Amino acid sequence: MKKLFLCSLVVVSLVSCAFANDYEIKIYSNSNSSERVTWLKNEAKQAGFIINMDDSTVYKGDTSAIQLANENKDGDVIFGLNEVRWSQLVNGDYENIRVLDWTPSWADKVGEYKYPGKAYGIVIQNILMLYRKDDLGTKGKELHFKHWADIVNCGYKWYRQGRVGGTTNMNINNAMLYAFTDPKSPAGGISVEGWKTLWAYCAKGFFTGDSYGFDGLNRGDVQVSTFYSSSLYGNIDAAADSSSNPLRGTVEPENWALVDIEDGTYYIAEYIGVLANPNRTPEQTEHVKKFAEWFGSAEIQRAWSEEFDSYPCNVDAVDSVPPIYALKNCALTKVPGTDMTYAEYVGAHSSQWTNIMTNLGFYWADNANAPAEPDWENLDWATLTQKKAK
Repeated sequence: MKKLFLCSLVVVSLVSCAFANDYEIKIYSNSNSSERVTWLKNEAKQAGFIINMDDSTVYKGDTSAIQLANENKDGDVIFGLNEVRWSQLVNGDYENIRVLDWTPSWADKVGEYKYPGKAYGIVIQNILMLYRKDDLGTKGKELHFKHWADIVNCGYKWYRQGRVGGTTNMNINNAMLYAFTDPKSPAGGISVEGWKTLWAYCAKGFFTGDSYGFDGLNRGDVQVSTFYSSSLYGNIDAAADSSSNPLRGTVEPENWALVDIEDGTYYIAEYIGVLANPNRTPEQTEHVKKFAEWFGSAEIQRAWSEEFDSYPCNVDAVDSVPPIYALKNCALTKVPGTDMTYAEYVGAHSSQWTNIMTNLGFYWADNANAPAEPDWENLDWATLTQKKAK
């Protein structure tokens, strides 16, 4: 009887493991271009994981990713986002989603990029300001700014973003507003001069609907533009596919450069965490944790970074530091008059900034139908910092 009982336990254990391995892991992420999703599904399958992950044709941006996870209540893993969203998630600000306790074997390899026991950094991203230095650009003149916002007085044509939402757009705004922090300002902790400058960036900028500014710079439509660090070199590799005057630099000498900005640039780290899901068995939860462990490992993060030009948090996945990640990180500087870093300051005010930009009509798609510039001296900031009434 004892031997029969033990054999039964073995059979139950094997069946449980089989069911766990067949479990489809639902992933939410804003790092969900079709190329990334396809790559991850294929690599995960080879490692023994079945994943379900929608690409950016279904939803796009960190706000959409976390809102859908909260609404659908079916998630297993969430990765990407940024410190603002992760601090909200870890602190329990979302009604239907919470992060499980989890510590991967590589937890000590990601430095400061962690929420201990909850979420751990996978890649570092930053926002870049680029310019062409060839005859379609500055004709060899180097660009040096004190602040990101100096772009509005740079004397060159620049590409600007076209909407308020999305991780990249938010981080461009964060970089632009950095020089204008004012903890006493009723305008979301930003001086009125800062909002006027951001309006000028939008009103005088060039927008054609292309993705985040690379295409306009690549064609030579503008001399200065912004872009995100991940995928930059991959885009340059393929630049000639969409331009007769492409950006170069992976094989031929570069005809572009980074604007030298004294403030530096705004960095974010993207994290990964395991979500609670009452519909999973304990064995399935362990299987999900194994996936998160696998994805954040040095081997996979090295492959991910090589494929998509991202920069891993895991130090064991890093061989050298590319120049675009050697820039000063303004996100970690202290905001005068507070005990917060700028990243923390952004987290404290980001919803107000979104409301201000939405209420005032920032980032219209067509300059011919641009709204009138606000009467800056007579605005009701107490109302503008609140969500627009439906």
